[in-house]
Amino acid sequence: MDNEQKDKLAGKAKEAEGKLTGDEVREGQGKAQHAWGDAKDKAKDAADEVRDRG
Repeated sequence: MDNEQKDKLAGKAKEAEGKLTGDEVREGQGKAQHAWGDAKDKAKDAADEVRDRG
């Protein structure tokens, strides 16, 4: 499992934990971590595409 997937999975877990416990801060942290994983994944995909075209 790559770092992007780990961030997305951990983010979803934190988000679920926050929803379950009513902790809005934890839920927000989870959403942010999941978004960070998505952003890294998209950047990696873009870099791969540029490399393949080169």
